[in-house]
Parts: sequence; C-alpha cells; structure tokens
Amino acid sequence: MDVTKTANHVASNYINRDLSWIEFNWRVLEEAQDTATPLLERMKFLAIVSSNLDEFMSVRVAGVKDQLKAGYGKKDFTGFTPAHLLKRLMKRTLRMVTEQYKTFRDITRQLAKEGIVFSEYAELTATQKKAMDAYYHDIVFPVLTPMAVDQSRPFPLVHTQSLYLAVVLLKEGDDPEDEPYFAIVQVPSNLSRLIPVPARTNSKKQDYILLEDLIKQHIRTLFSGYDALAVNEFRLTRNADLTLNEEGAEDLLEEIEKELRRRRWGAPVRLEVQKGLHPYALEMLKEEFEFNENEHIFEIDGPIDLSYLMKLANALPNHGHLRFSEIDPVYPEEFEVEEDMFTVLRRKDVLIYHPYESFEAVDDFVTEAANDPQVLAIKMTLYRVSGNSKLIEALADAAESGKQVTVLVELKARFDEERNIAWARKLEQAGCHVVYGLVGLKTHAKITLVVRQEKDMLRRYVHVGTGNYNGNSAKLYTDVGLFTASQSVGEDASSLFNEITGYSAPVHLKAFAVAPTTMKDRLFDYIRREAKHAREGRPARIVAKLNSLSNKEMVDELYEASQAGVKIDLIIRGVCCLRPGVPGLSENITVRSIVDRFLEHSRIIYFENGGQPEVWLSSADWMTRNLTRRIELMCPVMDEQLQQSVIRILQISLNDNVKARELQSNGLYRRVAAGEKEYRSQFEAMRITSWKEPSLRM
Repeated sequence: MDVTKTANHVASNYINRDLSWIEFNWRVLEEAQDTATPLLERMKFLAIVSSNLDEFMSVRVAGVKDQLKAGYGKKDFTGFTPAHLLKRLMKRTLRMVTEQYKTFRDITRQLAKEGIVFSEYAELTATQKKAMDAYYHDIVFPVLTPMAVDQSRPFPLVHTQSLYLAVVLLKEGDDPEDEPYFAIVQVPSNLSRLIPVPARTNSKKQDYILLEDLIKQHIRTLFSGYDALAVNEFRLTRNADLTLNEEGAEDLLEEIEKELRRRRWGAPVRLEVQKGLHPYALEMLKEEFEFNENEHIFEIDGPIDLSYLMKLANALPNHGHLRFSEIDPVYPEEFEVEEDMFTVLRRKDVLIYHPYESFEAVDDFVTEAANDPQVLAIKMTLYRVSGNSKLIEALADAAESGKQVTVLVELKARFDEERNIAWARKLEQAGCHVVYGLVGLKTHAKITLVVRQEKDMLRRYVHVGTGNYNGNSAKLYTDVGLFTASQSVGEDASSLFNEITGYSAPVHLKAFAVAPTTMKDRLFDYIRREAKHAREGRPARIVAKLNSLSNKEMVDELYEASQAGVKIDLIIRGVCCLRPGVPGLSENITVRSIVDRFLEHSRIIYFENGGQPEVWLSSADWMTRNLTRRIELMCPVMDEQLQQSVIRILQISLNDNVKARELQSNGLYRRVAAGEKEYRSQFEAMRITSWKEPSLRM
C-alpha cells in the first residue's frame, strides 16, 4: 500500500482515533455556531461540546497519560507515540475551547436581544441585589463548607468535574507582603447553577446570575476576620476509567461499587481555571495535582463547564421560537390494530425507526408480554435505561406474576454504573433473575426474547435494536428496531442467552452474527465476497452506517475491497481511522458524517452481493472493543419490504447536503456541496409518514 503524507504530519494510511474524535467534536461546535439553528438549540450544542470533552479527557486522554506514566513509548498503528499524541491532543483541544467560548459570548449576546440576560451581581439593581442576598443567606450559605489548607489541615479531596472556588486570604491587620492563606469552597452541585433574578421594574427581560458569582460576592461570610485577595473558579478532571479485577471478584456488583468510590481519587488529567487566577492559587493547585507543565491547565475566559446550559435551554418557558419545533413520534402503523402484538408478528415482521416512530411500541411489547398469561418467559439485555423506565416496571410485574424473567444488566456501562446497580437490585427484589454478563466482556447487544405457549407449541418473539432500551434517548437518537417471530432468529436468541447466562458453548447460529466469536469474521467474509463480485464484474457495493470505525483490520479489509473495485459509502458520525480518497488505496471509498438535531446512532450494513442485497442491523460499531471485547449482535433484515425501508434510511443519509460533512484524505472534514435543492436528511425523515413505502435500489 502507498503511504500518504497527511495533515497530521505523520506518514500513515490511517487517521488517529483520538484526533478523529476531536474533529467530531469540532463538528458539534459548528452546529452551535450555525446561525440557521434556533438559538436555544445552539446553546444545547455548546453544552454537548463540554460534556463530550469531559468524557474524552477523563477516559481517552487519561489513557494516554497512563501509557506515558508506564513508560510506554511505541507508536500506534497511526504513527503516534503517546508523548507526541498527548501534545497534539492538548493543543487541539485548547484551540477548540477557545473557539467554544467565543461562540458562548456570541450566543449570550443574541440571547440578551431575546430578553434572556446573563448578568453579573454588580450589574443588578438594588432591589435585585437584595433578593439575591436573601437567596444566598437562606438557601446557599447553609450548604457551603469552607475548607482551609495549612499545616494542620491537608488539601481536601477535590471531586472530579465539580466546580470549586480557590480563595486567597489575608488576615485582617497582617502585612500585605506576608504569605497569604489558602482555602477552597465547593460550589454546591445540588443547587441550580443559574439563578433566575426577579425582573427589573417595567422590564420583560429575565436576568440570570451564576451561583458561583453569588458566592464570590458573599465570600466574607465564610471567612470572618480575613480579607479575600482573590476568589477564582477551578475544576479538576480525573481519570474515570474503571480498573476491575473481574476474575478475582466474588461479587461483581460489590467490586464495581468499590471501584466507583475509587474513581473519586483518580489521577488528575486536566485543570480548568478561571482566566486571571491568582498566582498563589495557581501554584497551590499545580503542586497539589502534580501538574509540572501548563499544557494540562486550561485557562477559561468565561464560566467553567458550559454543560449547565443544557438544563437552561430545556427549562426556559415561552421561547418556542428559539427551539426546534416539537416532533410527535408516530406509533407504528402495524400495531395500530385491535389485535395484540403477537398476532401481528405471526403475520409479518415490523421495523421501527426512532425517534420518528415511537419507542412506546417497545414498552408495549414488554408490557403485553408481562400481562399475557400465555407468556412463560422474558429475557432481556439492559445497557443504559432511562430513569423512569416502563420496561423495568413491566419486567418486575412479570416476575411477580410467576413468569421466568431473566435480565442481563451491564454494570460496566461507563458513567451509568450506579444507575444500573440500582436497577439490578430492584429487579432482583421483584424476583427477576439478574445476570451481570461474562467475565472480561461488556454486554452491548440489544435484544429481548419472549417465549409464549401457543396451542401445543412454544413460539419465540424477538426484538433486536441498534440502540439502548432507553425511552428518553429514543426521542433524541436515531435508532432502528426489528420485531420478529422468525424461527431462526428466535432459536438464535435462545442460544445467545443460554451462552451468556450459563455454560453453553457457542453453537452454529442460523441468523445472527455475534461478537466476539463470529461477527468480525462474518463481516470480513462479506467484504471479501463483495471484492470477489467486483473482480468478476458483478454488482458490488457496501454501505455502512456506524458511529465509529477504528479497527485496523477492518480498515485494511475495506482498503482491499476498494482496490478490487467495490464502491463503499460509509456514514460514520464520529471516529473514523480510515483515510478515504487516496489513489491506489481508497479512491472508491467515501466517508460522511451527519451532525444535526438528533444524534445519529443507528448501525446499518448493506451488501450488494452481486444483485441479491443483504441488510443487517447491529449493536456494534467497527471498533476493536466492539468486535473483540463485547457481546454484540448483528441481525439480518429478511423481509424484502423491510429491507427496502432500511435502504431508504441509508439513501436519505447519503442524499444529505445540508448537515453532512465529507472526510478528506488529509483527515479533515468539509461540508458536502449543496445542490440546487437543499436536502436535510433528518428533516426529510420527519416528513415521511410511512417507512413501509418501497424505495429505489441502492
């Protein structure tokens, strides 16, 4: 293969995974900058940039720092050593944060014109200050705890991603040249970060003040007898990756609970400080967190951590013109009948496309199964569940009514561990059999199996999906789900659950491909089959819609297929390590990313197969962790009409010329050139009243 000189200044056929992720977060930031997007929606995108960066720093950057600490200096397959990569990541991220806060200032100026004003305490009227003073003394002050740092009181534990005030003090009457005192104050996370201020007289504007600003104005109430020389905000990000000894853990649930507590002491990764932080405070923080270099210290010109903007954007009343119009998900037409869902599924498979079609159909499927006296067993995987899940209630009801209910709860779902522990305990109390998966593997497959007694036989009904069983995210993420009573799918579902919950050896599956055992090899076989079709002059094409592509072997297989003449269109929202459009290597491959109102989350794979197309739904991205370290599921769509529905979803994505960006061979993205008519895939999807209409061939 030819080696290409890239914009990353590294000779490589591959784009670095972490640098690719930063490009993705830039695309999210571009949505916050897009003046065609409603103002409060731009604010949400700005909050998402912050939340994304928090996870990236606490997991990915933390991992690179761990490699450095361990003395690991080898290059990865993209040509980067950990030291080189870390410098690039921090430099690129800092540029992004600078641009993010420029965008924040622009959005707040626009919001002020709409009567939503972010004020400082000094800008308030006397009446407003009086109201805020009362709020501080009645609500805020009782919650605050000043924590001094001196010889008798060591530096207190600083929680990851919590906001603090660094306070530099001088005792009243002391010489200003004396060494100052130092203390920190945690800004309470259980109080609203943004406080609404009573309206000014004869004004329709709504003022807001930040909680930390209010505390700073009243800092003397916490340190009587001292003068505050400076009060500045700071925020620490720690390594949040769990390190589990699953082999030695007698109780995985207890082991994860212990590790969650240890997360509070994770190694420092990033320190965000308010611009103009007092030099003495900076030295105290650098010494405590062992930051010898400034590259891990981000000076923030504005409020630290903009994720609070999400709550504000969702909570503001009477500003509908600043938001996207509400979407009303359609209930799947196949289930809008008098018959029960099982009767419908005996006739035909049913496909649903979220958020355009309602997740209530999934809730109803499990609820009907729970209430149906003919249902003997329900088996289900849960990775991330919403806080008020109807599914949990239905599963608990089913168990209490005597049905065999088995739930595989993935305790290691990152940052949802505590919630999933709570669900696991609730389900166990209701009488469900709760399983925590296999040692060393996360269970990421999304599947529900219902076993029903019908006359003199048992029939299996299955739902498989590309996304989590989470009713809240189903309103915000695009995902596809398939309901079927197919015998082969049902038998495979039983085999899969038996393998996960018991000692069953992997069996030959008729319909499914499952990671980590068969999926990768099956995908490679299909990609090579397309290459063979191309070499022999038959129709050959691959279209894959995924969140991420970072597995080197998979990239190499796609390169080989491209060189054989296979046309490959990849729709990848986030990370992509494949470098498209390189002569002699990947000139037959295009990669596009769509970032818009909803999070593109569905995983769909299409193989032309010499004119006999195959369509698959999958829980797995093409990342090493998905293909080798997780239990993942890939399920065929066998009904020809439903195949056409899935192809239609792919076609709509490929036609987008408003929110689609195309990956260039240099690793950067540029917007797809708009045609004579704008085509915005998500808005087009919202206009479609039925996904069951036939589509054109790919």
